[in-house]
Amino acid sequence: MSEDTFTLYPCDLCGAVDLAEIPCAPHYMAGRPLHVCTACGFVQAAYRRTPEALQKMWAEEIYRADDAKVSDKTYTARIPAVVARQTFAAEFLADTVDVKGKTLCDIGAGEGQFLEMLRAPRFGMDVFGIEPSAENCAILDELGIPNFTGTMEDYAAKKNSRTFDVASLTWTLENCQSASGVLAAAHDAVKPGGHLIVATGSRILMPFKKPLQYYLGPNVDAHPFHFSANALTSLMHKAGFRVIAHNRFIDSDYLTLVGERVASSDGLALPTDDCHDVVEFFERWHRETQTHYADW
Repeated sequence: MSEDTFTLYPCDLCGAVDLAEIPCAPHYMAGRPLHVCTACGFVQAAYRRTPEALQKMWAEEIYRADDAKVSDKTYTARIPAVVARQTFAAEFLADTVDVKGKTLCDIGAGEGQFLEMLRAPRFGMDVFGIEPSAENCAILDELGIPNFTGTMEDYAAKKNSRTFDVASLTWTLENCQSASGVLAAAHDAVKPGGHLIVATGSRILMPFKKPLQYYLGPNVDAHPFHFSANALTSLMHKAGFRVIAHNRFIDSDYLTLVGERVASSDGLALPTDDCHDVVEFFERWHRETQTHYADW
C-alpha cells in the first residue's frame, strides 16, 4: 500500500481518529486492513484513494457497461440479482411515500434500469440520473433519461442545480469515498420535506449470510463502508434525513431505509455500535467461514 495512493481518513461518521483494525480482515483482503471506529462502531476502510481515483476505478474498471459476456470481472445491472433488488427498493419506496408524479434523482444511476422502472406507469415518476461514468450516461441518453455526468458532490456544487422530491442511493453509498459527504450533498438536492431512500445489501452486518471471502476482498476501498442499521441511521440523521421507515433487514438480504428531509439534524438520535461487539462479530464470522466454507 503506497503512501502516495492511499490516505488514512478519520471515521466518516463521527470524525474520531481512534480506529481499531479488525484482526481477521487482512486474511481476505490481500493483507490490507479494515477498521472499526472505537467511538461509534462504524466499519470502514480507513485507508482510501482520493475521490477522483475511486470514481475513475468504478467508471472505467469495475462497472463495465458494454456488450461483453458477463463474467466475474464484469459488473452490470442486467443480471437478475440486480433487477430483483432494484424491484424491492422501488416497491419499498412506493409503499412508504406517494411517488406518483414526483421527481426523483438516482445517485449512481448506472445503466438506468432503476430509473426505467420508476418512470413506468406503475410508479409514474419524473426521473433524473447522476452518474460518474460517461459510458453509462450515454446509455441514459439513449433511454431518454436526463442525466448529469459526475458525482453527487459535483452536482451539488453547481449553481442553480435542480432539486427533487426524492433522491435514491441504491447499492451505491457503500462504494463512495465519503458516505457522509454524499449524504450531505444529497440533502442539498432534495426539496424541504422530500425523501431519500438508501438501500444496500452486499455490505451489511447481518448476520452470517455468506462466507467471509465473498464479503471482503482485495479491492478494499472500492467498497469502503459496511453498514449496520445503527450506522446507516446515524449517517442519514447526521445529514438531515429523519428515518421514517426501514425494512425487516434481520431476515432479508437487503437493508433499506427511507428518510424525510428536515431543516436541522438537531434532536435526531445517532445510534452507535460497540466496537468490541463488532470485532467479535467479524471474528465469529471468520471462524464460521474457516469451519464450513474455507474450500468454497
